[in-house]
Amino acid sequence: MSIKLNPLNEAQSKALEILLEGSGPEQLMWLNGYFQGLTAIYNKPSEAAQRVQSSAEIVAASHLKLTILFGSHTGRSEGIAKKLSALLAAKSIQSNVFAMDDYNTRQLTEEENLLVIVSTHGEGEPPEMAEDFHRLITGKRAPNLPNLNFSVLALGDKSYKLFCQTGLDIDHALKKAGAKELFPIVTCDVDYEEDANTWMNAILGKLADLHPVSPESKAVASADEGAVVYNQKNPFRATVIDKAKITGRDSDKEVYHVELDLNGSGILYQPGDSVGILADNPPVLVDRIIDQLKLDPETPVVVKKVEYSLRVALRHQLEITLLTRDVIQKFAEKTGIEAVAKILNDDGLLDSYLWGNDILDLLIEFPFELAAQDLVDLLRPLPARLYSISSSQDAVGDEVHITVATVRYENKGRERQGAASTYLADRTEIDQQVPVYIERNPGFRLPKDENTPIIMVGAGTGIAPFRAFIQQSETQKRKGESWLFFGERRFYSDFLYQVEWQKYLKKGVLGKIDLAFSRDQEDKIYVQHRLAERQAEVFNWLQKGASFYLCGDMKHMAKDVQKTLLEIIQTQGGMSEEQAREYFKKLKKEKRFQADVY
Repeated sequence: MSIKLNPLNEAQSKALEILLEGSGPEQLMWLNGYFQGLTAIYNKPSEAAQRVQSSAEIVAASHLKLTILFGSHTGRSEGIAKKLSALLAAKSIQSNVFAMDDYNTRQLTEEENLLVIVSTHGEGEPPEMAEDFHRLITGKRAPNLPNLNFSVLALGDKSYKLFCQTGLDIDHALKKAGAKELFPIVTCDVDYEEDANTWMNAILGKLADLHPVSPESKAVASADEGAVVYNQKNPFRATVIDKAKITGRDSDKEVYHVELDLNGSGILYQPGDSVGILADNPPVLVDRIIDQLKLDPETPVVVKKVEYSLRVALRHQLEITLLTRDVIQKFAEKTGIEAVAKILNDDGLLDSYLWGNDILDLLIEFPFELAAQDLVDLLRPLPARLYSISSSQDAVGDEVHITVATVRYENKGRERQGAASTYLADRTEIDQQVPVYIERNPGFRLPKDENTPIIMVGAGTGIAPFRAFIQQSETQKRKGESWLFFGERRFYSDFLYQVEWQKYLKKGVLGKIDLAFSRDQEDKIYVQHRLAERQAEVFNWLQKGASFYLCGDMKHMAKDVQKTLLEIIQTQGGMSEEQAREYFKKLKKEKRFQADVY
């Protein structure tokens, strides 16, 4: 018995050949849907209209013009953008996702729906990849955008005065340009996941209203579905396998090298990434806050719908070692104390008060009877502290290493302690477990081309990622030259990882090292001075295609290094100031200048 593979007669076959001749992918996809609809009508007439309607809805959604822009320093905005794009795709809504520095701003006037996800860097500054977009949209050359629907998700940190300023700037500028708000701006603190998810769900709902899609479409989970995902909400408990103080006895700094065991977690990381440490607060500070308010430490309180005792909430759930504008604002509203309102209304007073003070200072200086829940409601959730990873996973396996400077200082007659640094230094021992997760940093990576030379500039614990870079270079057998500039206070007590650098120099894994120890002579010498001394060679490396990496303090060291680098480019390149800025801008665009600053 023969089986007829083609049930069409000759005339039908010929007609089909003519129909398909020259058809492209879009036509074929449409025909596929059309024939599926006809099949449904033949087999189940009662469902046919429903099927055809679903197909029409999917086609309508697929023609929705939607762009997602992200501006990120650590990679958080990028991660949210990709997750949102995947959720939209599951609803048959296609989106174009761009990093802000890869987006052609001339397309803005042609956009119909725009979603912006952007972080704020430092004191109200846009992240590097968002600088040009921010300058355009907030400047005099901003285009008119009367046909645009938009929404902004802004990421920030309430410990900075200008919280989420970049996102607020862009939101205001888009409204000023005539764009219509698809959904109001959402601002997120460092504990951003819940607010980001709320915004994404709202956007999905708004777009579904504008362009209904098939009820059969389902939202997809993340790409990690089926595997355990470790993050700030679900950290991995890593065992401390080594901890050593790596500053000398005479140092006025206290820096620890800490090694954590990731065995069994499946966690992967790259040089340039950070570790999030979920620490607890100093017990002495917790007790003093409770005593100051004369509260019962066992009083039940609620934090994010979960009940704890007051002591447990203050120890493990809430930020108490830092003050933010938001906390002072809430305290002023709750108490009505005019002196507190005066601080809020004077930027100089506010900056001065925020520096070095904590919640206990506020309670001592402005006494007020607060109930336990009132106190809890003032405070923000205790955020993870991020530490640049100082190891390469290819070199150390299922371990991750970090370099921690312990924060201790005296203010108003009371010793202050950094929450995470003293947690690791004082309250964590070998064989204990520490809650951790990995924070990706795609903007701080070794060059893909292993022949590319690298210049690394770090001060203090800013040396951490460069230890990871050099470990990776050794295991990867990178061929590109490497040059390290490192600065600290004193050679004999503060030369972090000195023996390792000497070993790498001897092996040739590290090609050059220039050191700046500021307190070893009368005139202070910093890494930017060493760069200036070697400026001809530095510029020659850049001309040869070198990548330049910077890690350290944002307010002083990083700004000074960037200023010096611009001067080197201008002087050695024989350029005007404007030309030097364009050269520097090109380095950033090509990912040949990357910074990890804090």
